[in-house]
Amino acid sequence: MAPPPGTSKLERYNSYLRRVNTAKFMSASSKILFRATLLTTLVLILLFTLNYPPTNAHSSSSSNSHRSLLSSALYSSSSSKNSGAAWEKQVRDSAMPRKSRGMSVLVTGAAGFVGTHCSLALKKRGDGVVGLDNFNSYYDPSLKRDRQGLLARHGIIVVDGDINDGQLLIKLFDVAAFTHVLHLAAQAGVRYAMKNPQSYVASNIAGLVNLFEVAGKSVDPQPAIVWASSSSVYGLNTENPFSELHRTDQPASLYAATKKAGEEIAHTYNHIYGLSITGLRFFTVYGPWGRPDMAYFSFTKDILIGKPITVFQTQDGKEVARDFTYIDDIVKGCIGALDTAEKSTGSGGKKRGPAQLRVYNLGNTSPVPVGRLVSILEGLLGVKAKKNVVKMPRNGDVPFTHANVSLAAHDFAYRPTTDLATGLRKFVKWYVGYYGIKAPAKGGGQKQ
Repeated sequence: MAPPPGTSKLERYNSYLRRVNTAKFMSASSKILFRATLLTTLVLILLFTLNYPPTNAHSSSSSNSHRSLLSSALYSSSSSKNSGAAWEKQVRDSAMPRKSRGMSVLVTGAAGFVGTHCSLALKKRGDGVVGLDNFNSYYDPSLKRDRQGLLARHGIIVVDGDINDGQLLIKLFDVAAFTHVLHLAAQAGVRYAMKNPQSYVASNIAGLVNLFEVAGKSVDPQPAIVWASSSSVYGLNTENPFSELHRTDQPASLYAATKKAGEEIAHTYNHIYGLSITGLRFFTVYGPWGRPDMAYFSFTKDILIGKPITVFQTQDGKEVARDFTYIDDIVKGCIGALDTAEKSTGSGGKKRGPAQLRVYNLGNTSPVPVGRLVSILEGLLGVKAKKNVVKMPRNGDVPFTHANVSLAAHDFAYRPTTDLATGLRKFVKWYVGYYGIKAPAKGGGQKQ
């Protein structure tokens, strides 16, 4: 029987998982080969220098030139492809607000889940938006490229680059006078930190510091910054609902620790350089164009193909519950934070006066057991899930999240309005459309 139309995306999505191990092996081999080549090159340069030392100024100049060429070849950044008059015009056009007093916003992680939705919402209301994303392979990059295409159709350029590239950030601020930064780029996921901890340090700590360094010292006037922290910072806190006044010094995962470190780093740059900084603690965001590593997304995929799903229970046999927050509500919170962000007070790397420093919960305020999530998906998909119920491993996940959003409600009228059943219905509609799935018969799975 011929496969349903559109299954190529599903095949690509499934084959991506199989390619990961091969890609990791190839990546490791490439790194070894690169390092061996680099070492050989350096040895040859050293031997050449010892046998043919410079005897005059011309020779010294020539030697410096060779070293310069070698450095350029080995350490060229993404800035080389992000240059030229045409590129600069694209950036300026994308950053230009269409409404009077509109913002010009640099959105990092713009090809990510939340970044895409926020960029579209800002552009739709007339703000200028430029995206930045490194399109890493934490999950299938083709989904990120499709989001990039969606943004391009709405006149938003997403620059292919990394937040750790300071020169690229400086260049972007030189080309466009961004009034705000919505910093969403980060290494996400709690469990992945046990496999690749360095990626969290590089992105969530080093990348954040690099952004603050550029914004605090090299940009005049400084932008106001709104960035994504996480509800994970509450860690082992047992008080609920989680309030911004509760303890956040007991993270249960490396991911949570890097986000908590980010909040402390934000305080430092606010205090020293006068940066206006707002942190947003997101609670389990879901919806169309979401992340494949999230439970609701992987559950949908596995239920449709008849693959058993793993449902966690706490160590004492209770259901795990999450404060699932629909993407549209998160976008409203992000825009509310941007709209109420005050101007930074620094100039030339020096603080001129007190600057705004805030942190807010953005959640739905209604925790739902994961079992209920599965039941809703079963009804929407017309398929009974095969479930493996197991004890939650001690890998950094917490059993319960519940947001108190009264502070955000007071400061920028944040009020979530989408319940889980409504939000999942919208997600499933997108999912079957994006992957070209025909609705399966009740009680049966569908091959992918």
